[in-house]
Amino acid sequence: MPRLLAIGDMHGCSAALRAVLKAALPEAQDTVVTVGDYVDRGPDTRGVLEILRELERQVRLVPLLGNHDEMMLRVCSGRMELFTDWLHYGGNATLASYDTLVPEGVWPEHLDFLRRCQLYHETERHFFVHGNYQAKVPLEKQPREVLMWESLKKRLPGPHYSGKKAIVGHTAQKSAQVLDLGYLKCIDTWCYGEGWLTALDVESGQMWQADKEGRLK
Repeated sequence: MPRLLAIGDMHGCSAALRAVLKAALPEAQDTVVTVGDYVDRGPDTRGVLEILRELERQVRLVPLLGNHDEMMLRVCSGRMELFTDWLHYGGNATLASYDTLVPEGVWPEHLDFLRRCQLYHETERHFFVHGNYQAKVPLEKQPREVLMWESLKKRLPGPHYSGKKAIVGHTAQKSAQVLDLGYLKCIDTWCYGEGWLTALDVESGQMWQADKEGRLK
């Protein structure tokens, strides 16, 4: 039976991504939703994006766009007034993974991948966003700022009016535990720090977790 898998914020942790994919073993009929923030902070943004581009050829991959990914796209599209801020929030690690000091050194095919990312994904029983949502607003009318940038620490939403359960990232759980409110799960478990990268079978609840060195929990 096809599975619906979700993977949390990767932040350049390619070893963790390889490990959870090897453990979960997604197959061609499975859908894998990645909730964004592939870049910055961790050591191997380039490797993460290469793995995802390969995964895209093997399964039904639904990549969402994270706020870090959007900032990288803006800088690499010429918004150099954002360059210093990007470096401060982890862009220096991203550039180092491409062996460059300038945005022009980022691989164009990786920017193309990020441009294809979606703001949300919806299934019969669940929906997926990077950051947050407004409980009384349809997904297609959610403010972009809320979907991508708003932290759960700023505003914890109630259950969505659709009755669907939310799977989100963005708000790093420094406890390294999935935040489970019943109607919402936050699967950003602080991989780039001292936590884990989480892959979740959304229907069964089975989880696979690995640290940034690629060691399974």
